[in-house]
Parts: sequence; structure tokens; C-alpha cells
Amino acid sequence: MAYATVTTDHAPSIAARILSAVKSTREAWAKNASYKRTFNELDRLSNRELADIGIRRCDINDIARFHVYGR
Repeated sequence: MAYATVTTDHAPSIAARILSAVKSTREAWAKNASYKRTFNELDRLSNRELADIGIRRCDINDIARFHVYGR
């Protein structure tokens, strides 16, 4: 009885890895831009306006991060 073993190399090509790195870098830049935009919009509000919507100034960083990154 004969046995045949077929192995294939499923490692991504260099071009695929480069494209993946470029894509993840663009996504990171977009998330960072969204974080900065959210942070700056909240930071521009006065303390009174922040109090009206139930946000403390010290929580702006956490709120912006959660909004963008979900953590």
C-alpha cells in the first residue's frame, strides 16, 4: 500500500505581508485621528457644558479612548 503526503506552504508572500502592514498602519492612523478629534471636541467644552452632559474634565481622555478603541 502506498501513502501520499501532500504539504503546501500557506505562508503569506512578502507582498501580502507588506500590504497587511500598510493596511494596519492606515487603520491605526485613522483611529488615532478619531481619538484626537473626539478628545479635542470634548476638551473645547466649558466645565458647565461638560457638567450638563455628565462628564468630568478628568474623564475626557478615558471617554475618547473608549469611544475609539472600545477599551
